[in-house]
Amino acid sequence: MILAGDIGGTNARIAFFEVEQRRLRCIHEHVYPTHEHPNLESAIASFIGEYRAKPIAACFGIAGPVSGGRRAEMPNLNWVVDADDVAREIGIESVELLNDLEANAYGIGALEPTDLLSLNEGCAEASGNQGVVAAGTGLGEAGLYWDGKTHRPFACEGGHVDFGPGDELQTEMLVHLRREFVHVSWERVISGPGLFNVYRFLRDTGRGEEPAWLKEELAHNDPSVHIARLGLESKSELCIRALEIFVSMYGAEAGNLALKLMATGGIFIGGGIAPKILRKLQEGGFMAAFMHKGRSEHLLRHIPVRVILNDRSALLGAARAAAMRVSLF
Repeated sequence: MILAGDIGGTNARIAFFEVEQRRLRCIHEHVYPTHEHPNLESAIASFIGEYRAKPIAACFGIAGPVSGGRRAEMPNLNWVVDADDVAREIGIESVELLNDLEANAYGIGALEPTDLLSLNEGCAEASGNQGVVAAGTGLGEAGLYWDGKTHRPFACEGGHVDFGPGDELQTEMLVHLRREFVHVSWERVISGPGLFNVYRFLRDTGRGEEPAWLKEELAHNDPSVHIARLGLESKSELCIRALEIFVSMYGAEAGNLALKLMATGGIFIGGGIAPKILRKLQEGGFMAAFMHKGRSEHLLRHIPVRVILNDRSALLGAARAAAMRVSLF
């Protein structure tokens, strides 16, 4: 039995898996809102108390940088996760921690063809390194190094590097956001809160009207969810424009990652936002920004780009990593 978790800034998804013929089978799964628990050990205690099983290995994907596979401080949640503390809670010898995007990268190997939607077919025989970029509560990135036989995932913190504007409007937005944030990273503009930052920039600089009904709706609900919905439904010009800029910047940073990793084997778009705005991603703005790299455009045209539709990819990846550690794969 494998215990695995996908621990994000909003939810902690925890599950038991069994490995049958080198495939993962989920036995039990539960999602815990993180605000209901003071730490990961508390959520695990609730899960194990309900399902009462003893795993032989455990691995958790954590939304934040992980030091030596043992300790993680989550930037979007006031949790510090220590592998030794978690191991004592579970009652097993050792626990592995992965960055959540590294877990996503491990999960790619467990996905089915129906779990992916292509934005760019690229080269039919594409091979080499791969990359994952995922916008949700924050912005995560990871790579998969091709060693000639298999892909080996590794973590990075690319979502926190300096935001690079792609045009004059985005340059103005960078200046505007610097008045509020000490450091303007890509996560400040490509994430759930990032979409709201884009919207506020447009609103506050007089580039769109926020009617009273929209102001009221955003004040009492998750603003990013409603901005995306209203933009998709064409019910607010301000929301439409914010979403279009968001999608373009998402494509630009995905292209940046492809170049930095030389990801000729493909780029995967993960996270909770992409499946909700698929129509916008397919309209062309995303891929136009992805390929808009001057002399490197020809290279990017040949890179496959796929959206991960399965929201359990990080959970599957954590389970797959744990199973590999105890030689079940």
